[in-house]
Amino acid sequence: MAVNDDRLYRRPSDWERYLKAFTSHEGRVYHDSNGLQDLYAEGFEIKGLVGVAMSLSETRKKQRRSRNNHRSRAIRGQSVAAWRPFGWEDDKVTLRQKEADAIRDAVHDVIAGASISEITRQWKEAGFMTSRGNPFQYQTVKQVLMNARLCGYREIKGELVRDGDDQPIVGDWEPIITPKEWFAVTAKIRERGRGTGMPRGGLVHKYLLTGILRCGNVLEDGAVCNNKMIGIKANDWLKYQHAYMCKKTVDGGCNKTYKRGDKTDKIIEELVIAKLEHDAASKAQDVPDWDKADALDRAIKSRNELERRWHDDEDTDIDDETFFRNLPVLERRIKELRAD
Repeated sequence: MAVNDDRLYRRPSDWERYLKAFTSHEGRVYHDSNGLQDLYAEGFEIKGLVGVAMSLSETRKKQRRSRNNHRSRAIRGQSVAAWRPFGWEDDKVTLRQKEADAIRDAVHDVIAGASISEITRQWKEAGFMTSRGNPFQYQTVKQVLMNARLCGYREIKGELVRDGDDQPIVGDWEPIITPKEWFAVTAKIRERGRGTGMPRGGLVHKYLLTGILRCGNVLEDGAVCNNKMIGIKANDWLKYQHAYMCKKTVDGGCNKTYKRGDKTDKIIEELVIAKLEHDAASKAQDVPDWDKADALDRAIKSRNELERRWHDDEDTDIDDETFFRNLPVLERRIKELRAD
């Protein structure tokens, strides 16, 4: 049951799938606002597609009107948030002081080098909740700190809303931080997300070869166990700290293989390093000298000079808008040269 046809299928492909499923058995009944309909009748598929097309057209009109209204309100500097933004009262204009102070402190801490994880932990310990009443998570804290609303600006799909003179439009709500602080904190957060540091995703194992080693014990039927071995802490009276063993029989292993951890790790490390050195030596013969070191040095110096002039309050040639427009170009050039 559905309140309307467009709640059941919105695209022609949805209608075709629904019709195929409906008519897969005889004798089913379909009833809509026009009364009883025979979906088994010849030609009904085309009739349904016409209705779907009209419904889809109307849906797109509503979406377009909604987008236009959203951008129109943003250009006028009006708040368009559906929920109370964290840091503001229910009117979405007046600051909620305790939350605003927490955001301000977090921005200063991140610029100084604190991590988003540390800010998340602090907010959880302080008992802060999101506007929807949920505990803060890493991603929600990151979204709060990167929101242009903090300095009075508006963003739509990652781009600042600008006026006819290409200047960011200032909203009618109270800002928490200055534009310079917002540019600085967003640059700091984006810089950390460029792939440096520990790789994200997957499990981080306590022991080097957990899940990599395979059991080589030969079973009674002549087959090799080949089960993944696990790392375990060794007994206190042993000279080594950990070992690798095959899983218990209830977990699919044979529980027959046990290897000392430190010596096993050392052997594998030596093998891997030797392989990497061999591969690097063979590839190095084919790699020509890099001739863009000077270009990279110039780009880095240009970025540093731009940042120096921006931080210098006496230098009136570099305002926030000029800095924000030129910095991404230099950052992109540096990134490309480093990748090359």
